Parts: sequence; C-alpha cells; structure tokens
Amino acid sequence: LSLRLGEIYRNCKCKEDAFKKLALWYNDVEEAGILSFKTVARTMRTHYLGILNFFNNRATNAAAESFNAKIKSFRNALRGVRDVEFFLYRLTKLYA
Repeated sequence: LSLRLGEIYRNCKCKEDAFKKLALWYNDVEEAGILSFKTVARTMRTHYLGILNFFNNRATNAAAESFNAKIKSFRNALRGVRDVEFFLYRLTKLYA
C-alpha cells in the first residue's frame, strides 16, 4: 500500500488521474484494515482538495515548513529574550 501511494505521487501527471487512483488506494486501505494506513487515509479524505492541488504544478510547501521549523528551533534556543528587535536582527542574520 505504501509503495502504491508513492507511485501515485511519482507517476500521476494530472489531478483527475490522481483522484481516481487515490480513490482506489483509499478503498484498498479500508479493505486491508491496517490501523496506521487508516489514519493516513482519513487524513487524505479530510484534505483531499489540497492534496490534489499538488498535481496541478507538483509544488509543495516543504520549503516554508522547513523554514518555520528553523525559526521555532532558534526561538527555543533563545528562550527568555525580551528584546524583540534583537531577536529579529539575529534571525535575519542567520537565515536571510
């Protein structure tokens, strides 16, 4: 099941084709009854419109998520800093 899901993302070039194949994959997950896959399938069912948007231009928000993680890590390292201006200055020097 996991390999088939990866193949769908690698091989489908249009939204309609991806929708059909993801629907078939979803049905197979329901039949298999594996709890971890059911969790993934439920997430896909809830967010399928956003997931299908990937197939329009094959773009993700991974870069933005990575940058947000870096900011969060930096913020945790500077816990207790009260000077917001200094915090933003350090942030721009490290990640700009």
